[in-house]
Amino acid sequence: MTFHEEQQSRRGPLSGIRILEIAGLGPGPFAAMMLSDMGADVLRIDRKEVADFGIQRDPRAEVTKRGRASVMADLKSPEGISIVRQLIARADGLLEGFRPGVMERLGLGPEDCLKLNPKLVYGRMTGYGQTGPLAQAAGHDINYLALSGTLSLIGERDRPPVFPGNLLGDYGGGGMYLAFGMVCALLEARTSGKGQVVDAAIVDGAASLAAYVHGLRAGGYWSSERADNMVDGGAPYYNVYATADNRYVAVGAIEKKFYAALMTTLGLTDEPMDKQHDKTRWPGLKKRIAEVFATKTRDEWCESFEGVDACFSPVLEAGEAPLHAHLKARDIFIEIDGVVQPAPAPRFSRTSGVTPGRPMAPGQGAEEALAAWGLE
Repeated sequence: MTFHEEQQSRRGPLSGIRILEIAGLGPGPFAAMMLSDMGADVLRIDRKEVADFGIQRDPRAEVTKRGRASVMADLKSPEGISIVRQLIARADGLLEGFRPGVMERLGLGPEDCLKLNPKLVYGRMTGYGQTGPLAQAAGHDINYLALSGTLSLIGERDRPPVFPGNLLGDYGGGGMYLAFGMVCALLEARTSGKGQVVDAAIVDGAASLAAYVHGLRAGGYWSSERADNMVDGGAPYYNVYATADNRYVAVGAIEKKFYAALMTTLGLTDEPMDKQHDKTRWPGLKKRIAEVFATKTRDEWCESFEGVDACFSPVLEAGEAPLHAHLKARDIFIEIDGVVQPAPAPRFSRTSGVTPGRPMAPGQGAEEALAAWGLE
């Protein structure tokens, strides 16, 4: 069975949907991976010149490129544009991550593409969006988080905000919202028979992810001071603590019964249970809890909390997570071509697909994929 036949044998919930991906970086490929993981037939168009930050990577490690074939095309040549236009006419959706106006200058903007295929869902991934004063500005994950107000929520008191890698912006506020928007528009197109543009901006998604906090602020329940609230590191019962072996554990004992179990297991039963939410006591209690956790190793605390309903977890390193009993039991991590990586999520009772295919190098699998799409 060829790579493309193997992919098409999958029966995920998006099986039968064709997506053309104009290759980019970060959130665009992640959105394409999400759609491919769910069974969509995603064909990647790789350009001859792609920014790679000067980093040479093992193709097998390009996890977000898994499960889809690649066609090399020069988008500055009439031949390359012609191939892409033929594929657009056969696609249900298209993903691109250029700055606003680039696809239009190539003759592949939404207006051009919807003339070729009126049902096409045209997904656009940018940092600041297609409109607004910053639409043409350069930026990265940290900039979009900062501007959206979301970065200001993360970190310790009286310290600079902490940026969570590029997970919250690029992948959370960007790629996931693009994939969600594509599925929404694809569903609508089946009813209306009309395509449309999905304007997925990371700054939009990053702001949306903080909707809960904005609601609490409006109601007067959230302090603008970092680490001064229940779930931002302010509360001693919802925090991370160092252990004797310089590892960490996490506790999230918000409810009374979980808080009582936490304090009992730590031997801090002299603490008044009815003062759990008294913020004036939080600094002192946090210090006491930290001192207790520092007396044992992380694994020893795991043994102490075994079977105790206290919302306790070890902070596992990325390499440890695939080995944890619960994650192994649910097959949360899989191995593809020797690379351990997260399995597709979420799960479906009836239409779950098979394990995704390996990441393909630029141009790999092109002939059979083009043939499957009806092109020589």
